[in-house]
Amino acid sequence: MARMLPGELSPGSPLSRLAEVAELDIWPGHVPPTPLELKASIETADGVITTIAEQINDEVLDGTTHLKIVSQLGVGFDNIDVRACSARGIFVTNTPDVVTDATADLTWSLLLSTARKLFEANSAIRESKWGAWHPSWMLGSSVADKTLGIIGPGKIGSAVAERAAGFRMNVLYHGTSEKKNFPGKRSNLNSLLEQSDFVSIHIPLVENTQYYCDSEFFSKMKKSAIFINTGRGGLVNQTDLISALKNQTIAGAGIDVMVPEPLPENHALLELENCTITPHIGSATLETRLAMSNLVVDSIIATIEGHAPPNLVNP
Repeated sequence: MARMLPGELSPGSPLSRLAEVAELDIWPGHVPPTPLELKASIETADGVITTIAEQINDEVLDGTTHLKIVSQLGVGFDNIDVRACSARGIFVTNTPDVVTDATADLTWSLLLSTARKLFEANSAIRESKWGAWHPSWMLGSSVADKTLGIIGPGKIGSAVAERAAGFRMNVLYHGTSEKKNFPGKRSNLNSLLEQSDFVSIHIPLVENTQYYCDSEFFSKMKKSAIFINTGRGGLVNQTDLISALKNQTIAGAGIDVMVPEPLPENHALLELENCTITPHIGSATLETRLAMSNLVVDSIIATIEGHAPPNLVNP
């Protein structure tokens, strides 16, 4: 079973390559299957292509008879119970590396948009609130020569840091180990939060990183600082983030990920002018999604042919 991939069944597309070696069951439309529908779809499948919208757990896996691989269309795989898959001898793969540049670009888009209040400014025009010019109207924050703190100096964090060079920024990073080629200086977490004008988080969501960013975290940031999250919504205690933004503990936030997704229309985050929100579009470029699709297809084909798939997360 697969969700629709870029190119659909056009010649040379990822799905057409997969169709040459397997019978496809393509889930219709854009609304993801319910757990019961997903369970029914994969009961006799050899492989399944998943997105962050599907939960793969014991309940869904019970009763599967042929499943050999769960291939995630994305880097993060916190929606997949890897232990449950491993216990059943099922491969789990993801699509690393190819999302790096697109996600780093979006991180900077959020950083700049929040710093310069672009969404507020655009809304002012659309809502006929653009009045006479005034020197204090829509005052944002400069980015050049400021300090950028990056939590999680992996591939995406490194790509974000590389882009900071064009703004002459001082870059600090916090990670479990020193990164020799990272374009910045290693710092402990407290110092990074105290010194940074912008804080961007790029760590995986696992059991001990859930709610990593909480009230204590935000209280250590500068009042003028801006928080950016293009990783996972579960890294942040959203109640604490909302309080920090409302009480001006921090100046603003730019987020591409949240809990739940999509947000309800009346969610408190949507009422905050100092919070820039995008709907989980970190990898949403045609080039990136096509590369991701080819990776998941490569993994499925390798498994069908009896080989260990590339990008295996449970070797």
